[in-house]
Amino acid sequence: MNTNTSVIDISGLSRKFGSKTALDDVSLRIPRGRVFGLVGENGAGKTTLIKHILGLLKAEAGSVRVFGLEPVASPAQVLARIGYLSENRDVPPWMRVHELLRYTQAFYPTWDAAYAEQLRIQFGLSSAAKIKTLSRGENAKVGLLLALAFRPELLVLDEPSSGLDPVVRRDILEAIIRTVADEGRTVLFSTHLLEEVERVADEIAMMFHGRIVLRGPLDEVKASHHRLILRFASPQPVTPKLPGVLSIRGSGLEWTVICNGARQEVVAAATRLGGQVVLEETPSLDEIFSAQATSHAASPQ
Repeated sequence: MNTNTSVIDISGLSRKFGSKTALDDVSLRIPRGRVFGLVGENGAGKTTLIKHILGLLKAEAGSVRVFGLEPVASPAQVLARIGYLSENRDVPPWMRVHELLRYTQAFYPTWDAAYAEQLRIQFGLSSAAKIKTLSRGENAKVGLLLALAFRPELLVLDEPSSGLDPVVRRDILEAIIRTVADEGRTVLFSTHLLEEVERVADEIAMMFHGRIVLRGPLDEVKASHHRLILRFASPQPVTPKLPGVLSIRGSGLEWTVICNGARQEVVAAATRLGGQVVLEETPSLDEIFSAQATSHAASPQ
C-alpha cells in the first residue's frame, strides 16, 4: 500500500436510531500514513461513524470499506489490523499490568513484547501495579499501550483524552500519534477538543448533526478562513448584514467576522456601510468550527 491508498473509504453512509438521524450521507476517504482528525460536538455522530468502521454497526445505506474489506462481513481480518482506544476503557481491574499484557498478547500474533515493554517504561507504569489502583491518566496509558503494542496499521482514538491532565494528553497526542504516523501507519483521532487536533492532525473532517460540513488538509482549511476585525464610522445599532459571513459578533463600532472564500464580498459590503478592516488574522480551528456550526445551524436542514 502506498500513501495514496485509502485505509478507510466510506460512501453515502446514513444511519438512523428511531426518528433520529445519526449519520446523514457521510462520505469520507482516509489515506494511509496520515493523522486524520474527526471533530465535532458531543452527539455530532463521531462515535456512530467509528462503530461502523469497527464493524459494530452495519450500514443502513451506503458503504464502508476498511483495508478494502467490509468490517461487518470480515471482522477478524479488519480488527486484527486496528488498534482502538476510547474514552471508556474496559480492562479487568483485578489484573496487574504485567498480567494484562501477557493476557492481551495471546490475541495478537503480531504483538511486539519489546515494544510493549518500551511503552510501559515510557509511560511510567509499574508492571506489578493492579489496574484498579491506577489513576485515570495511567489507565489511559495502559489502554494506549494495548492498542499500540501489536503495531496496528490503523489506530482509532475515540475521545481518548477526555478528562485527562495536560501531561497525559501530550503523551498521547504528540509523542505516540506522531510516531505511529511517521512509521507509515494511520491515525483516526476523534474529539470535541479542537485545540488537540490542531496540534497533530494532517487532515480534518468537521461533523455537525450527522453530516460532514467541512473537510480537507488542516493547513488548507485554516488558510481558507479569515478573521476580520471591522470598525465602522458610526455605531451599528443592529448586527450588520454582510453576505458571505459564517459568523459575526460585536457591538457598536467594532465587529468580528469569520468568513471563508467570500472575503472580498464581505469587505466590499462592510465598506458600503462605512466600515473598514483594521485587523485580519487566521482563525483557530475552534473559531472555524464555531463559525461553521453557527452557519449550518442557521441554514435550513
